[in-house]
Amino acid sequence: MRVESFYYKDILALIPKLAELRIKVFRDYPYLYEGSLDYEKNYLKIYTSSTQSVIVAAFDGDELVGAATAIPLRDEADYIQKPFLDAGIDVTEIYYFGESVLLKEYRGQGIGHKFFEGRESAALKFGFHTTCFCAVERPAGHPMMPADYSPLDEFWKKRGYAKHNELRSEFSWPDIGEIEETLKPMIYWMKQC
Repeated sequence: MRVESFYYKDILALIPKLAELRIKVFRDYPYLYEGSLDYEKNYLKIYTSSTQSVIVAAFDGDELVGAATAIPLRDEADYIQKPFLDAGIDVTEIYYFGESVLLKEYRGQGIGHKFFEGRESAALKFGFHTTCFCAVERPAGHPMMPADYSPLDEFWKKRGYAKHNELRSEFSWPDIGEIEETLKPMIYWMKQC
C-alpha cells in the first residue's frame, strides 16, 4: 500500500479511475448514488483547473483503491460556497475537502487518517488555515440504512472537526434505482489548522 499526493495537472491521469471509484463507493449508504462515468469525469475536471488542488490517492500496487480530494473553496461551485457566503464567511480563506472514497476491504487500516493528513498538509502548503467538508444527512430510520451502519461523526471529531448545522447546502443526485435527481441536505464540518 502507498498513499501519494497529486497536484493540479498531475491529477488528470487519475480522473478515469477516480470516477469509477466514486461510483462504486458512493453507491453504498448513506449516499446511495446512482452515478454515471460521463458525469463523474466532467465533475472531476475541476481539480485540473485549480492550481491549488490536491488528490491524495491510495494504491495497492498500481490499483487505485481510495482517494480524497481538496480545492480552495473559492474554486468550488456556487452551491458549495453559498452557505458560507450567506453566513458572511470569507470563502477565500477556506480549503474545501471534496470526496473521500475508499474500498471497503481497505478500511480500518489508517488510510482515512492519511487522507486527512495529506489534505491538511496541502491546505497549509497553500496558505489556508481553515478546512471544511460536508456530509449528507439522511433521515433517521432511512429504509436503506444497514443495521450495522456507523456514521463517521466520531472519527471526524477526533480529527478536530466540528459540525456546523447552520452551514447547509443541498446537493442533487439520483438515488440507486432512480432516474431523476433529488435534493439531499449536506451539513458542513470545519477545523482550524
